[in-house]
Amino acid sequence: MASGLAPAALCRPATINIALSTGHPMPLHLETPLIESVPLSLASGRSIFLKMEALQPPGSFKIRGVGAACEHHAQNGKRRFVSSSGGNAGMAVAYAGRLLSIPVSVFVPETTTERAKSLIGQQGAEVIVHGAAWDEANAEALASVDAETAFIHPFDDPLLWTGHATVIDEVVRSGLAFDAVVLSVGGGGLFAGVAEGLRRNGLQQVPIFAVETEGTASLAASIEAGALVELASVSGIATSLGARKVSDRAFELSRTRPVESVVVSDADAASACMRFLDDHRVLVEPACGAALSLAYAHADRLAGYERVLIIACGGATTTVERLQAWQASY
Repeated sequence: MASGLAPAALCRPATINIALSTGHPMPLHLETPLIESVPLSLASGRSIFLKMEALQPPGSFKIRGVGAACEHHAQNGKRRFVSSSGGNAGMAVAYAGRLLSIPVSVFVPETTTERAKSLIGQQGAEVIVHGAAWDEANAEALASVDAETAFIHPFDDPLLWTGHATVIDEVVRSGLAFDAVVLSVGGGGLFAGVAEGLRRNGLQQVPIFAVETEGTASLAASIEAGALVELASVSGIATSLGARKVSDRAFELSRTRPVESVVVSDADAASACMRFLDDHRVLVEPACGAALSLAYAHADRLAGYERVLIIACGGATTTVERLQAWQASY
């Protein structure tokens, strides 16, 4: 090719300058649909409403908090973003950086799938592979930060929680009354954000069902121990939930507000993804399937609640073929 550019470079999306000088920048996330799910309502025997975060441009709720953090740092003069996530947070940082015309470096461990690396690269970010696990990639990312660089944590940052809280602001603004919220927990960023959103809308007594898979249940382990603990390892198909330890804030919330911890199997998560694809024509990761499985397979845990809000958090790293393979293996 005469230009010497790879096809991916030729097809890379253009940057979009978001005006920051007005003091009122355009949010980087979308206001997502809030829908009543007839299939999940019939499966669970109560009204189920879905906040469709899978429809965010980078594929998950992560852009709410990541976008808020990136906008904050851009307004304060940072000229580069660094993250340490090979999953949805990394994709959200890459997307935010492209829209803000700020370069992004995403450090990922060797276990990161080629699909995830490709999705991050599609947004124009530099992908740096380092270490056998996230902890090593994270340490390398932190070591690369200088005075002009902002580090965007995947889940443990008050800026993220404030951004994630907008998901509840939108539901409240719609006028929907709900008596419980169901969400998946990895490191606890969405959990902390939803708790903040409930609090600032006067709904702090609404219980949160915090759902994890058996191989990623770091919050459940901490609740059982009565102290913040770290899992020796994480396993299973819900890789986006694979934090060995939840944030201090997530554990604190489990002790200070109404929280129901639920642990489901990989089989439940995979089955929920396939049923959701059939029911709503939307592909989500097993991390999201974990929350959806509460309505599909564990409705007894929702006894006493009539109008339940499920955060369909999304996730962009899976494929139909992978879901079919997982489902066939159980």
